[in-house]
Amino acid sequence: MEAFTSMPGWLATFILAMTPVFELRGSIPVGIAVYGLSPLEAYAISVAGNLTPVVPLLLYLEPVSRWLMRYRPGHVFFSWLFSRTYKRHVEKHRKYGLLALTLFVAVPLPVTGAWTGSAIAFIFGLKFKEAFSAIAAGVVVAGVVVTASVMGIISLF
Repeated sequence: MEAFTSMPGWLATFILAMTPVFELRGSIPVGIAVYGLSPLEAYAISVAGNLTPVVPLLLYLEPVSRWLMRYRPGHVFFSWLFSRTYKRHVEKHRKYGLLALTLFVAVPLPVTGAWTGSAIAFIFGLKFKEAFSAIAAGVVVAGVVVTASVMGIISLF
C-alpha cells in the first residue's frame, strides 16, 4: 500500500477510478480530499480512468467468458451472472434501449457504473460503438453528480 501513497495524486486517482469497486464514487472524493486535486482535475482524471477498462471489457469479455465457461467453476459463475443480470435488466433494456444503459451507469450507487454497464452491454449483445457511447455518457453524468456532491459536502464543513 505504501507504493500507492507515494505515487502522484493524479495517478492514484486515475488508478482508483479504474477499479470495479471504487470507480468514480471513490476516486473523485479521494482525489479532492486526500490528494488536493481541484474538482475539475479530479473529475477529468476520474472520468478518463473509469473509461479506460471499458474498452478491454467490451472487446474481450465475450471471448474470455466463453473460454472460462469450458471449465465448471467458470460455467457456474457466468451462467449465474448472465441469468441474474439478464433478469434484472431485460425489461428496462427492451423499453429504453441504450438510454437505460446510460442511466444505469450514471447513477453513482454500489453495483452500478462502467464495469457493470460493460457486463450488461455484453449480455445484451450491444455493438462496441453503441455500448461505449452509452457507458461514456453515463460516466460523464456520474462524475458530475459525484463531484457536485463532494463539493456540497466540503462546503458544509
